[in-house]
Amino acid sequence: MDFTEEDKLQKLIEEKNIGALKNELKELNEVDIASFLSELKDDKLIKVFRLLPKDMATDVFVNLEEDKQKNLINSLTKKESQQIIEDMYTDDAADLFEEMPAIMVTSLLSGVSKETRNAINFLLKYPENSAGSLMATEYIHLKKGLTIQQSIKRIRDQKDDFVSYDNCFVTDDKRTLLGTVSVKDLLINDPDTLVDDIMEECEHPITTLMDQEEVANIFQDYNYSSLPVVDQEGRLVGIITIDDIVDIIEEEATEDMEKMAAITPTDKPYMRTGVFETWKKRIPWLLLLMISATFTGSIITHFEDALAAYVILTSFIPMLMDSGGNAGSQASVSVIRSLSLDEIEYKDTFKVIWKEIRVAVLCGITLAAANFLKLMILDHVSMNIAIVVCSTLCLTIIFAKLVGCSLPILAKKIGFDPAVMASPFITTIVDACSLLIYFKIAGMFLGI
Repeated sequence: MDFTEEDKLQKLIEEKNIGALKNELKELNEVDIASFLSELKDDKLIKVFRLLPKDMATDVFVNLEEDKQKNLINSLTKKESQQIIEDMYTDDAADLFEEMPAIMVTSLLSGVSKETRNAINFLLKYPENSAGSLMATEYIHLKKGLTIQQSIKRIRDQKDDFVSYDNCFVTDDKRTLLGTVSVKDLLINDPDTLVDDIMEECEHPITTLMDQEEVANIFQDYNYSSLPVVDQEGRLVGIITIDDIVDIIEEEATEDMEKMAAITPTDKPYMRTGVFETWKKRIPWLLLLMISATFTGSIITHFEDALAAYVILTSFIPMLMDSGGNAGSQASVSVIRSLSLDEIEYKDTFKVIWKEIRVAVLCGITLAAANFLKLMILDHVSMNIAIVVCSTLCLTIIFAKLVGCSLPILAKKIGFDPAVMASPFITTIVDACSLLIYFKIAGMFLGI
């Protein structure tokens, strides 16, 4: 929706031109309407939402941000809220209820149909971020032995009950998943053909307890648009579609970015997160990193005599620490990304280290050479000082890249999130070690 359209809708709201506003909303896409409603204050949001046709209201509601959904549910009558829930796909309804107080969930579910209530409760029992919590229970289910003609009739009879029409899933009488049939195959084959004869084995069925990130990787690797979900006995219980996977990928990427920046992950948009809440997410990490950084201060204090003898050494400490931190971050980000995409595993540790060491040597020599010219031509320092600084720079780069590439792999091996071992922790480690290297080399060349 462009600014002109938004301005037009805002003007109609201010003028209280209800008829014209309803007509304008009918012509818009549900996603655009949801985007517009998200910018309204709650009192106007509820008024405009009630103007939407019933066949649009649920789709608009699903596309609203979580906090807006909760506000709407609290503002609508119980009957209106229950109607929306009844019309939602079960996976969307379950996502909504996960964030609600139990008493409100019970109240809302009491007024919906038994079938809807059972389906939502069925999804809510699965752990958060598991495939079972993501799946929808509205899928095309065909029994073994049906003909294509019978299958198409079944689909037509229940055309409004499915979340996806890409694939049909064939089961036996016990609902055990036997295979999949694409709608395309139903259309191009003879009507009297049995679905058993044209179905294909599902190579990557999703189990209910599989982690959502693993599910997303399967979709990415094999370009699926939908996949069936089975329980521990292999019985078909749901379906996951690509729109759910897009949300997961965005969520996981955001979470990794926040962890790499030493921020406790949150699922709220930045502008809708309060100052106090933002403070709570950031301060624990800042305190931890501040305490760990005291080691750097202790090292400098220990070598006070060396700095007093050669005060000029102090001026190069920020450059050495920053260069090491940046080099470590480069390596860690590359490795973390490869780990998340399953491009490397723990068994590849030595290959990764060997590659990063060679890269580090090249980077270290290049930076040291450039810095040596600067020190001699612009800074006019002595040859010994230049050798100390440049040697430290080269060794720091090598050490930083070694730490940056190995820590995330080790973290994943022992069960920690590799993203946690990114920039902040690596920078703290590299800072302390670069100073130790610096003063040791200075002692060798300058006799301090």
